Amino acid sequence: MNDYYSALGVPKTATKDEIKKAYRKLAHQYHPDKAGGNEKKFKEINEAYQVLGNDKKKAQYDQFGSTFGSTGQQGGFSGFQGFDFRNFSGFGGFGGRGFKSQEFDMNDIFSEFFGQGARTTTKTRQRGRDIQINIIISLEEAFSGTERSVSLKKYIQCDKCHGNKNEPGTELKTCPTCGGTGEIQQSQHILFGSYTRIAKCNTCSGDGKIPEKKCSKCHGVGRFQEIERISIQIPAGIHSQDAITLQGKGEAGDGGYGNLYAQVHVNKHPQFERDGDDIYSLAEISVSHATLGGSLGVKTLRDVVSVKIPGGIESGETIKLQGKGMPHLDGGGSGDHYVKITVKTPKKLSKRAKELFEELKAEGM
Repeated sequence: MNDYYSALGVPKTATKDEIKKAYRKLAHQYHPDKAGGNEKKFKEINEAYQVLGNDKKKAQYDQFGSTFGSTGQQGGFSGFQGFDFRNFSGFGGFGGRGFKSQEFDMNDIFSEFFGQGARTTTKTRQRGRDIQINIIISLEEAFSGTERSVSLKKYIQCDKCHGNKNEPGTELKTCPTCGGTGEIQQSQHILFGSYTRIAKCNTCSGDGKIPEKKCSKCHGVGRFQEIERISIQIPAGIHSQDAITLQGKGEAGDGGYGNLYAQVHVNKHPQFERDGDDIYSLAEISVSHATLGGSLGVKTLRDVVSVKIPGGIESGETIKLQGKGMPHLDGGGSGDHYVKITVKTPKKLSKRAKELFEELKAEGM
């Protein structure tokens, strides 16, 4: 006796939606056209769902078991052999009543296997390929903004036929393959039937028209390769890994130009470290400078500024230079510059310096 509940991995208390969900999951897993599929297992779960997915047949099965089909007909399930989804209206069997399409949504299941259902239309005029390039700049260039000029070998629209593919002065004629629709029908047989899909015509590339005489410059392609020089403006404040989009600067296609994406990489700096829009640097001062205080010239990305060092500053403390960091990319102000102070301890002392430090030591300093 076949256990249809075990075949779908659901309990007898499972709802109709739970049964359908279990079936669709297993159908994906065991479909013979998929890697790791199992035709025998696939047929078993289909047989189980034909019963449990129908309220009336499920009730009969729950009462009589898997032998209930023999009470009103010969042969039980007929399977999928010769089944054509285009003419689907239901399954025969069980007293000739069959499954109604609303009870067993085969198009729904079919779309799970093939993505678009029994008829798909791919007639589109695709724009050209997008291009991505990398640009390397310095931190100073990121601070002030800069410009880069790049040369790209890419497909551009033919300037003789303007992408129409025909020699100027000649006409476009109806494609003999598709009759001007830009589409062709393709039928394919699968395990349990066949389906028809609508595909783009390869002769006219979906245009529905072909040149009476091909353009002599692009040879009927509508585009050709050429080196184009493109100027790219890099805004002040840009971050590493940011991308600049140049609309329509990619390659030419039947549906227009693609885009150019310039990804910016900012080199590390030997003196400055960037964190967001803030800049960090180090400044080294002497023990006497740290003790007595004074002023210090600090280099920033913009200029050199005089910084006041308070007396008694300790090594590791930071001084904030407000607004001296990177400009915000949106143009609204700037980050800050933080100077980390390092107090340098002398390793060698002159005789006089040593005497002075001895005196300071005697003073408790």
